[in-house]
Amino acid sequence: MTTGAQTYVDTPSKPAIKLPAGACDTHCHVFGPLDRFPYAPESKFKPGAAPKERLFALHDMAGIERCVVVQSGCHGFDNAVTADAIAARPGRYLGVALLRPDVSDAEIRRHDAQGFRAIRFNYMGHLAPGATIDELSALAARLGDFGWHLQIHMEAGLIAEMAPVLASLPVPVVIDHMGRVDASLGLDQAPFTALMQLLENDHVWVKVSGCERSSRQDAPYADALPYARKLVETYSERVLWGTDWPHPNFRADPPDDGVLFDLLQAIAPTPALLQALMVDNPMRLYKFTA
Repeated sequence: MTTGAQTYVDTPSKPAIKLPAGACDTHCHVFGPLDRFPYAPESKFKPGAAPKERLFALHDMAGIERCVVVQSGCHGFDNAVTADAIAARPGRYLGVALLRPDVSDAEIRRHDAQGFRAIRFNYMGHLAPGATIDELSALAARLGDFGWHLQIHMEAGLIAEMAPVLASLPVPVVIDHMGRVDASLGLDQAPFTALMQLLENDHVWVKVSGCERSSRQDAPYADALPYARKLVETYSERVLWGTDWPHPNFRADPPDDGVLFDLLQAIAPTPALLQALMVDNPMRLYKFTA
């Protein structure tokens, strides 16, 4: 199989920030090794390998003790690569699966035993389409029995359209990457306003990951920081953060993960906000056992 270039920096800078004990990266991926975990044939995106050992090395260097590995679309609905990563650090690493909306209860139960705690659906032009609104509603009605939640990755222009159904769901809903807003358009832009309104629902959470994606500037992505800080300060009990390592489909050369960690000093500028973002909120949503 022909694969693309490596999507992460081999030797990221060491972050200056000291993370609190129990800090969690709630959004990252693993790719391969491809001889054990080949990409899905239908995937249009086939990056270079990014195995779990490289992820673990980054976490150990930066002070991350817990993690949520998110299944990537390039591996499709076979979640074995993510299951392998979370099994290597049991109790401290959990997963978010990609599963079809008509997945059986038995399959959810099997994935739950492996450490998965949610299903992710994509509504992005470059990724396979997610569930229909009716399928999403039907699945959510079953997920509560397992203590699972939904994770939604969508284009900013879809937030207002999807908000009514997401607001009505009976399980927690996590919005990826600040709703993929364009940081150049200002805090009063319609998609960010729609995201803030959606977060008025107590079961809706948001990941303040992806500043480098929202930004239209080079590192340190200063134009995106006010969005993340606004979300953290307004909804401090329902915000999460992640590296998005190894940065698939990034717009240019891979970001320096040390720089991304140090953005936390501006995103969560007080010890209490940092503790909630990095420790307390992930523990409450994902229910780590170690």
